[in-house]
Amino acid sequence: MIEIVRSVFSEFWTVLAEMSPYLLFGFFVAGLLSVLLSPETVERHLGGKGILPVAKSALFGVPLPLCSCGVIPVAASLRRHGASRGATTAFLLSTPQTGVDSIFVTFSLLGLTFAVFRPIAAFVTGLVGGWLVVLLVSNGQTHDQPAAGSGDTWCTTDSKRNKLLRFLNYGFVDLPRDIGRALLIGLVIAGIISAAIPPRYFEGFTGIGIWPKIVMMLVGIPIYVCATGSVPIAAALVAKGISPGAALVFLMTGPATNAATIAIVWKTMGRRTAIIYLATVASCALASGMLLDYIFAVRLETVVHHVHVMIPSFINTACAVLLLGVLAHALLWPTPKPVVAVPPGGAMETTTLQIGGMTCSHCAQTVQRALSECAGVTSALVDLRSGTAVLGGKDLDIASLCRAVESVGYTATLADSHTG
Repeated sequence: MIEIVRSVFSEFWTVLAEMSPYLLFGFFVAGLLSVLLSPETVERHLGGKGILPVAKSALFGVPLPLCSCGVIPVAASLRRHGASRGATTAFLLSTPQTGVDSIFVTFSLLGLTFAVFRPIAAFVTGLVGGWLVVLLVSNGQTHDQPAAGSGDTWCTTDSKRNKLLRFLNYGFVDLPRDIGRALLIGLVIAGIISAAIPPRYFEGFTGIGIWPKIVMMLVGIPIYVCATGSVPIAAALVAKGISPGAALVFLMTGPATNAATIAIVWKTMGRRTAIIYLATVASCALASGMLLDYIFAVRLETVVHHVHVMIPSFINTACAVLLLGVLAHALLWPTPKPVVAVPPGGAMETTTLQIGGMTCSHCAQTVQRALSECAGVTSALVDLRSGTAVLGGKDLDIASLCRAVESVGYTATLADSHTG
């Protein structure tokens, strides 16, 4: 038993050390994107009809480090602020499959060919799904028109913060907090697979045909896996004989689909859109998997690269320790409770709502934005861990506030209200 645990830990540490420099760099780039690419910029380009907003939406989604739980509220907000149904579907399809962090991790564990092919497949999936919605579904603008003052209020708090602090907070606190647990679970599962299954074990039972990919698709569609946390699992399966194409099918369907995603797409954009969404993920994943296997076969290339040789082992070790420190800080360090400041010399009504359904920082940001756009709200602060929203303003309508939260996919109930 001790030997098994030691073997699992050894594999865990080996994969962690190999991917940590690239993942830390991915966090760095994600932090830059959070400062340079505002939600208003995205929304401005995703409205309108035709293929161009769909293509832009699919392209915007590829580098954004949003998982399938985080992309839902962002897409709901985009839809509420004028994005077309086709553009929203494209964003929902392409975004959770990749992200700058998962692309770098894919490069570190599965090689350059896989790392380049994966975001291209995500973009094509978004493009195909969004265009099918444009063709087959009535694609009018959202029934919820943008609220007065949309955009400016939501960014007020963040825009006042130093850009360096915003960059560091998102890249090395918010994003690690969102994916940290899934990443660590993925590393442990990869360690167990590596320790328990002999090398190339699946090679005799699978090939580069369609059936292994269908099996991986059936595994990936109903479960939730993080785009980054699933990469170590896929790399471990490849090392045991699963084809690169079958691993890609898992990496595409796992992050892009789960029961919650399908249910929300069905509810917010209709049955036909949900069916197109699911069919697009399944068909594009299978086609991409077949194509990737063909590319590897033609090039006589193996997916098992030793990218870590390019980096001295002491740097890998140092980065692994640093990454564990970043994850520990993000997951264990308590976040400050939201406090609404009362303007000097003036009374302000303060209301606290209990929010249900938030799972990541993007959820909290989406709720904060929706509440900030409500009439009378001058300050809105959302705390993810306690699941509360503290609002300041005048003549606040509780029913309207709750409806605003529900419009982006969450629940809200009154927890406290007073005037001070």
